[in-house]
Amino acid sequence: MADIKYDIVEELGTLSENARGWTKELNLVSWNGGAPKYDIRDWAPEHGKMGKGVTLTKEEAQELHKVLGRVLEG
Repeated sequence: MADIKYDIVEELGTLSENARGWTKELNLVSWNGGAPKYDIRDWAPEHGKMGKGVTLTKEEAQELHKVLGRVLEG
C-alpha cells in the first residue's frame, strides 16, 4: 500500500472519545497534497494513527448539514 500523506489544516471539533483515548473528529485535511476536505474519522492520541473515515467537499458538507437539520428537527 502506498504511503498516504496528510496535513490537518484545521481541527474543527471532537465528536466523541472512547475508553482507549481515540477521538472521533471533524477536521479540514489535505490528503496527498490535494485541496483540503472536511474529514470525519477516529484518531489515536496525537494523531499518530487513524481509523477509516469519510471525506467531504464543501458542497457535500453543506448537503449533509441540510439533511441533518431535517432529520434532527423531525
